[in-house]
Amino acid sequence: MGEESGQATNTPEPPDRGIRAEAADGATEVFLAHRNLLFTVAYEILGSAADAEDVLQETWLRWTAVDPAMVRKERAYLVQIATRQALDRVRALGRRKESYVGPWLPEPLLTAPDVAEDVALADSVSMAMLLVLETLAPVERAVFVLREVFDLSYEEIAEAVGKTPAAVRQLAYRARAHVAARRPRGTATPAQTRAALRAFQLAVETGELQALLDILAPDVVALSDGGGVRHALLRPVVGADQVARLLAGGWWKREAARSLEPVEINGGPALLVRVNGQVDGVLAVRVENGYVTGAYHVRNPDKLSHVAHEIAISR
Repeated sequence: MGEESGQATNTPEPPDRGIRAEAADGATEVFLAHRNLLFTVAYEILGSAADAEDVLQETWLRWTAVDPAMVRKERAYLVQIATRQALDRVRALGRRKESYVGPWLPEPLLTAPDVAEDVALADSVSMAMLLVLETLAPVERAVFVLREVFDLSYEEIAEAVGKTPAAVRQLAYRARAHVAARRPRGTATPAQTRAALRAFQLAVETGELQALLDILAPDVVALSDGGGVRHALLRPVVGADQVARLLAGGWWKREAARSLEPVEINGGPALLVRVNGQVDGVLAVRVENGYVTGAYHVRNPDKLSHVAHEIAISR
């Protein structure tokens, strides 16, 4: 007697379907375990969280096409994929920077307080360090990040950047020397940082010139990024007197409903600026020896999407 119309048949499942599903689940688990690290790698190479998210997507697509049996070190392999994708994206980002209006600052990230406890990680994603890394050639930047921050071997880095291990050693040496000559040298304890941010916030809120001069280092540098959309400085302002006068007469004096909220941005102290309850910008600061040595003000609305909630980074 024939089967009724529409009745399900007991078609045998392909014998490899269960194996493929298990492999896919395993690939997803491995990727998610390293996701925050991969985002951090891409972000440190690019300075853009939005582009780093795109790199993550490309990395995931390529990872799912890999035979897990061929991978000995999953972390290194994933980092290599992410690095290649980030370097490919550098070219497009470079074209955008060439036509950028005013100073270009990295896209700020709202980070958890525990990021600051990992001194090396916090330093590597700080605004000051990312600006130093901007002065390196793209491959040099990738080599420096992978070696100094994520401790990959020269052989693993060579796979990621398409160079020989010997060439990578030379690139790493040059990058270290370049960064050492430009990176901030002073230090600050957590207590000094908190005290400096409180004093800085109060001075900015009141606009008292002397209070600002008391907390700013003599050679402080102020940069702002409006992206040609919001009012911002078109060039750096250097020196305590100039920066203090800038902050004392800041644009916010015209805003009646302006507020400043202490937050952690890129692993360091910052103020989240709101006007009428809406995020208007981020004012990140570099504190060294108890004084503010750098003020980095991001107002470009396209760069403020990652300050609404904490972004997980790791190494």
